[in-house]
Amino acid sequence: MRRHKRWPLRPLGSALIRSRLSSAAEIATNPTTEAFPLKHVTRSNFERTLNDLRTHVKAADFVAIDLEMTGVTSAPWRDSLEFDRYDVRYLKVKDSAEKFAVVQFGVCPFRWDSHTRSFVSHPHNFFIFPRQEFLCQTTSIDFLARRQEEDAIKMLYDEEGVVEADDFKLVRLARVLFAERMKNKLNEWRSDLLHCRNASSESPGSSTQSTETVFYHMRPALSLKGFTSHQLRVIRLVLGKHFRDLVYIHANDKSSQDFVVYTDSQSDKANLLKEAKDERKGVAERKIQSAIGFRQVIDLLSSEKKLIVGHNSILDIAHVYSKFVGPLPSTAEEFVASIRDHFPYIVDTKILINVNPMLHQRMKKSSTSLSSAFSSLCPQVELPSRGSDSFLQQRVKIDVQVDNVRCSKWNAGGKHEAGYDAFMTGCIFAQACSHLGFDFNHPSVNIAQDEKLEKYINRLYLSWARGDIIDLRASHSNAENWRVSKFKYEKIVLIWNFPRKLKAREIKECICKAFGSTSVTSVYHLDDTAVFVLFKNSELVSEFLKIKEQLESDDGPVTVIHPLSKILEGGKTGAADYEAYKEICSSHISKVLFSDQAETVGVKSRTRPDPKGEASPETERRENTDKASDLIDAFLANRVKVEAAGIN
Repeated sequence: MRRHKRWPLRPLGSALIRSRLSSAAEIATNPTTEAFPLKHVTRSNFERTLNDLRTHVKAADFVAIDLEMTGVTSAPWRDSLEFDRYDVRYLKVKDSAEKFAVVQFGVCPFRWDSHTRSFVSHPHNFFIFPRQEFLCQTTSIDFLARRQEEDAIKMLYDEEGVVEADDFKLVRLARVLFAERMKNKLNEWRSDLLHCRNASSESPGSSTQSTETVFYHMRPALSLKGFTSHQLRVIRLVLGKHFRDLVYIHANDKSSQDFVVYTDSQSDKANLLKEAKDERKGVAERKIQSAIGFRQVIDLLSSEKKLIVGHNSILDIAHVYSKFVGPLPSTAEEFVASIRDHFPYIVDTKILINVNPMLHQRMKKSSTSLSSAFSSLCPQVELPSRGSDSFLQQRVKIDVQVDNVRCSKWNAGGKHEAGYDAFMTGCIFAQACSHLGFDFNHPSVNIAQDEKLEKYINRLYLSWARGDIIDLRASHSNAENWRVSKFKYEKIVLIWNFPRKLKAREIKECICKAFGSTSVTSVYHLDDTAVFVLFKNSELVSEFLKIKEQLESDDGPVTVIHPLSKILEGGKTGAADYEAYKEICSSHISKVLFSDQAETVGVKSRTRPDPKGEASPETERRENTDKASDLIDAFLANRVKVEAAGIN
């Protein structure tokens, strides 16, 4: 999965052109190069490809996927940070999946061929955005998500394709005259049919309108062209009042034509109405299938319950859910429970590499990025001529088949092209399974349910940099069972909108002067406008927030001499506990600067004292005097402690 960090969002035109044409340009400029055999899929060949893909997925042992997005983080502070709790990290993943589009979707089924003792892969690169040229819109537009499909079916099936008389009133003279002309015209046409005379084609009153005798479902019919919607309603009213054997039909297909159809009996009329209804449903279903587009691929992967393999794939899975299933759940726990319903078997090769000692040693402390892992674990795939590494004695042979052409040797494909990245992901997994001791030739082998994979399956990195893992297994849906960071988040204070000149070291010094030299464990910048302060204990968090409020409500000299005055300079500094940070991250808004985000979400008001009622001026004066006295005493006491600590 390619990660683009963009703030703010940028147009996609150049990226789309590059991603779509890169392979073709390489072949054109270097015709002797044998490019990687990758199936590129756009709207023009989607239906044909989908039929073949169904066959490949049904026969597959596992399916590797990879997504290319237009971006990853909508603001710098929405990146994965050291102090992000698991629920906050999920909110950041959710925000990314909701704000960015999928440009390419790589799907690569892998099937074990016992005759050649090799895997056969079928790499596909689907171009997803934009729908006008490719397969779907950016954010579930055109009925991509399943919930939208349900609404679309209801709407399209409820559309009136067979219309009978309604309450349309003939009030205006023009409508009365038009109704009379059409009554005469229809009566004449019907009479000609019954007496076997040739029914003429003519204009009923306007040069833009015409009627013509045709056949509709093997029945005589009069086609109506050039009539307005109001005129068609008048015609329907005339038919309902004067002609029991004539039926109005609107053919809701590409031609979108209107007909008056003659039926020779009530049973024939009933049959016609049923045929028209069935045809309307068929057209509706075709429209919906066309609008669904690529989501049919997601439905295929879900319905077949295949093992899905990705690399660092939490964001890929979130995008799949957001774009093709429905709105992402508001909590990580709900997300876990819902994902299991759609994709019961998921393996992340990044976890596999980091958790398995042998594979981790093979990486030799190098990056566990997709390209590095592929080069280290699958060199015989990338460079078939490489020497005899002992690790490769257990190597798995992998062939590539596209459009019934199967090959074993090729040049490397374009990294960060979704189809090729999905292929690399699948190769890494196949190689890893070989080293885990899988016997692919065993007739009853089921990779997804094999105990050798139990330690690695259905686990995703929520934050790979810190090793936070969420467990998708049914018996481990509670966050207490996840491997997450052990920070004591009740010890953390969030501070924003302080003077920009202050750095983390200076902020720590100011707080330590007020609360003691060991009161602060660390200070961590979210961006230039905000920091996390990790206190020694949670009591200091409450004390800090209380003193901040007191200083802001007091205009006396203590506000000048107190160490926190540097942080509060300007009168706009905000501070809150960790739950406020979660609230800020849960907002759909994404300001570039965290201080602007906090102000927009409206969290700052929570750091102010809640008014309990109006107090008298004398009462306020006494309270402020007491607060100032307490602050001075506390400051002097802490300064003595700090100085004593420095002497010792």
